[in-house]
Amino acid sequence: MLLSIQSFFGQVDIWQVLSSFIFLIAIIDPFGNIPVTIGMEQKGAKINALQVCVISFAILLAFLFLGEWILKLFGVQIEYFAIAGGFIIFLMALEMILDITIFQNDKLENVDAGAGSIVPLAFPMYAGPGAFTALLAITAEYSIASLCISLMLCILVLYLVLVGTHWLTKYLGQTALYIIRKFFGIIVLAIACKLMFANLAIVF
Repeated sequence: MLLSIQSFFGQVDIWQVLSSFIFLIAIIDPFGNIPVTIGMEQKGAKINALQVCVISFAILLAFLFLGEWILKLFGVQIEYFAIAGGFIIFLMALEMILDITIFQNDKLENVDAGAGSIVPLAFPMYAGPGAFTALLAITAEYSIASLCISLMLCILVLYLVLVGTHWLTKYLGQTALYIIRKFFGIIVLAIACKLMFANLAIVF
């Protein structure tokens, strides 16, 4: 047991952790979703930051380990999924940079008080299709151990943002949050291009 744990953490690469952390935090986008969280609270939804983070982490971790098995079930190679995922992430980056809407989301207004911690915050906002696609796409280039660590760091940041939502809005301001979103959008765009071209090279 001890040997397997040591073997698992022996696969951790600090640069993979850092790059995948920046990528995943940009996809999960806790800063960009601050207005949604505030709007839900104003409508009476009770947001439990710890519950949101625990459920989001559980869903994403399960998908990280089972996602490749699901692909095999449908006969899809991880490289092809990475190319398709890179294209989807490319479109998501364009949304962040250009302030346009490409993906139409269901309206989140009618949320029962107390249910907001699970739906829509934990799923599908944070642990949703975008994060699923990102996780599966980068498993082609990153170790599972590194992704687990970066995922934990992302959830930690998400928790801090949810707890300090009103403080961040008050002291950083909408302009600073807007700039942060644009910055992450450019990073996501670059990583999406890397995912597509790197895996195209493998396929061809």
